[in-house]
Amino acid sequence: MTDTIFALATPPGRGAVAVIRLSGPGVDPALTALGAGLPQARMATLRTLSLDDVILDQALILRFPGPASYTGEDVAELQLHGGRAVVESVSRALLALGLRPAEPGEFTRRAFENGRMDLAQAEAVADLVDAETVAQAGQALGQLGGALSRAYAGFRRDLLQALSLIEAEIDFPDEEVPDGLARTAGPLLDDLIADLESALADAARGERVRDGYRIVLIGETNAGKSALFNALVAREAAIVTPIAGTTRDVLDAELVIGGYAVILSDTAGLRPSDDPIEAEGVRRARLRALDADLRLWVLAPGDEEGEAGALAQAGDLRVFSKADLGSVPAGDPDGGIAISTLTGEGLEALQARIAERVSRDLSGGDFPAVTRERHRLRLTEALHATRDARSALDVGPETAADDLRRAASALARVTGAVDVEDVLGEVFASFCIGK
Repeated sequence: MTDTIFALATPPGRGAVAVIRLSGPGVDPALTALGAGLPQARMATLRTLSLDDVILDQALILRFPGPASYTGEDVAELQLHGGRAVVESVSRALLALGLRPAEPGEFTRRAFENGRMDLAQAEAVADLVDAETVAQAGQALGQLGGALSRAYAGFRRDLLQALSLIEAEIDFPDEEVPDGLARTAGPLLDDLIADLESALADAARGERVRDGYRIVLIGETNAGKSALFNALVAREAAIVTPIAGTTRDVLDAELVIGGYAVILSDTAGLRPSDDPIEAEGVRRARLRALDADLRLWVLAPGDEEGEAGALAQAGDLRVFSKADLGSVPAGDPDGGIAISTLTGEGLEALQARIAERVSRDLSGGDFPAVTRERHRLRLTEALHATRDARSALDVGPETAADDLRRAASALARVTGAVDVEDVLGEVFASFCIGK
């Protein structure tokens, strides 16, 4: 990379301050050409920027010589006054000096390519920028700090240790190595398989913190789902009428409950219909209910279980609506809650139950090893390859080694940290072969 890039690092539009970030070998020449000289590294310095005798702005300049910078290259930040004209004039000046606008994510990509962070940490940067809840920010900060990478480093360490045992028997048959050395990798692979299985079992937690916990209202027509939806989102988001079948499509709203992002969905009443539009709405309601993390099964007085009962799963919440009309069950073995959107009865209790459930499902003592679908797919691939290697140990070490290389390749696509040279290093360090 020989080109130098720049980009606005603050939101576009009018503001008190606008920050333009530069990275590349041309940073120092650009600062000099703008009249800023070479300010002391990591020291905010006030300079008047100009080009061709035209004053552009008075700005604070921060200079970060590489490799001890965000991207690993020479980096500078120009803290300008936030007017659009100032930003545009400085941007034109940088273009005239031969710098080019950065592509999306290019600063972080350069940081990865220069070894300043791994792939998982690079993804955390994007997640942190997009974070809208405390939980999302906390998870992204943990991942940026290396928590996810350390989890994969543990998988990597066990994988390399097992692979080194197998490679030792394959590559050095005439050396003084114990007989059946490859088979001693069996217990290591058993432990690794258990760890990978545990990480995958916990996969939904990290993804839900990042993408949002999905709650879906289900029930018959006129059960009170849309009224409850409006009460939970605290606005008139859904149309509420006494006409059965008013809701025809899935209506989503984003909430923050207990510091976690939640996607709440109102759906069409579940009933057979000859109306093709309503039938499509019911089909979408079924699909959304099956994909939900939690279903709120809304029952009005006199409602039968119907199709909603078939869609409900263990742990879902029953909500007995229209409590102001009476005929609400006196007790419910599943811990159902009676509510009235007209009087407000039971709404606080329901919200507390929802918050308790969301917190229970998404909180945990260990940092999740999966925060994206990409991680889950690669972990699944690594698990299958490791299982194949375990089965192949009794057939031949060559086959098992090939399977473990596949597992290593899968893990490498998450963090970029597994390399064949690491395997060689583990072999020589462990067995002193070739002395």
